[in-house]
Amino acid sequence: MARAQRARIRTAGLQPAQVLAGLASLAFLVFGIVGFTRTGFADFAGRSDETVLGFSVNPLYNLGFVLLGAIGLLLTFGSGRSRVFGFLTFVAFGVLFVWGLMITGTVSTNPVSQAGNPFNLNGPDNWLHLGLAALGLVIAFLPARHKVLLPEDEEETVVADRADSATIARPKHEKGPTVARDERPPGLAH
Repeated sequence: MARAQRARIRTAGLQPAQVLAGLASLAFLVFGIVGFTRTGFADFAGRSDETVLGFSVNPLYNLGFVLLGAIGLLLTFGSGRSRVFGFLTFVAFGVLFVWGLMITGTVSTNPVSQAGNPFNLNGPDNWLHLGLAALGLVIAFLPARHKVLLPEDEEETVVADRADSATIARPKHEKGPTVARDERPPGLAH
C-alpha cells in the first residue's frame, strides 16, 4: 500500500546571494575607507577634487559607502537578509543615479538644483550608481539553492511485540502495541 509522502524544501548551505552580498559589502567598505584616506573628514558635504578609481568622493559619500558596507556585512548571515540588502542597494543607488542625472543636467530641467550637490556627483558616478543598482537587483533576485528533505518516517524500524515475541517491521510513525501501552499515562487501565 503506497501513500503520498510530503517533502519539505529547505535552503541548502551558503546561498549565492549571501556570497555576492558579502563581496559587495566588503567592496563598499574598502571604497569608503579609501575615500576617507583621500578626503579626510573636513568639508563634510562640500565639493572635492579627490577621486577614487576615477569617481569623485567627499566625506559624506564615503560615509554612505561605509554604512552600506557595514549593514551589508550584518545582513549576509541569512539568505533572506542578503536579499533585503540587495533591495536596499538597489534603492540607494537607484536614487543616487536619478539624482546624479538631474545634477549633471542629463535631465532637461534640474528640479533638485536648490539642494546642491552634497554627494559631489559627476558623470562617471552616474554610471557607477546604475551598475551598483543593477547589482542590487541581481543580489535580490538570485535563485536560492534548495534541498528536498523527505520525511524521516520512511525508514523502517524493528519493534519487538511482547505478546508473541515476534519481530515486526513497521514504519517509525506506526506504533506497535508495546509502544502504545508504554506511552499511556500512569493510572489508566492497561
